[in-house]
Amino acid sequence: MRVTKAQAEQNRAHIVATASRLFRERGYDGVGVAELMAAAGFTHGGFYKHFRSKADLMAEASASGLSQTVARTEGVDAAEFVERYVSREHRDGRGDGCTIAALGGDAARQPVDIKTEFAAGIENLLTALQAQSDTPGDADQRAARTMVIDMLAHSVGAVMLSRACPDGSPLADEILDVCRKEILASLAHGSSDQPAALGPEA
Repeated sequence: MRVTKAQAEQNRAHIVATASRLFRERGYDGVGVAELMAAAGFTHGGFYKHFRSKADLMAEASASGLSQTVARTEGVDAAEFVERYVSREHRDGRGDGCTIAALGGDAARQPVDIKTEFAAGIENLLTALQAQSDTPGDADQRAARTMVIDMLAHSVGAVMLSRACPDGSPLADEILDVCRKEILASLAHGSSDQPAALGPEA
């Protein structure tokens, strides 16, 4: 039976979603095309009807995962982001978690196409986080951007360090607990340094 264009697009999207999850769980080299297609419910031979190469799928799956992280972040303030991100639940949920923390190390060794997707995804995530603390004025916007870059880098690093330890080890939990506390304290200190807004009677 001939597959319709709409069905082909749905199949492709399903393959990308499956790949995005499996890559986050196992890394780019941890799952092959045949296993990936089987997990998505298709034959190995059907892969090349949708993608030119595994690298193409890696780039598209990365972009999909990064966009999911951005979507979950919109409307979330910095403190809430840190509470969710630097957590045991996120650390243990690799397949459903942030693509940056799961694949950032792998992406550093990949072709420029994948690095470009990561750069775009990181920029979009920074924009979403900064939108919650943005204030008028170039200086304030630069300060807000500096703050979210610092917060994101520390949050990603905390999750990656924790995952590098044996599952359930005291150190893995300690890293998360210490980093979460310190990042939140830094955010609170940064907020206290901002001048108070003038009231209408001022």
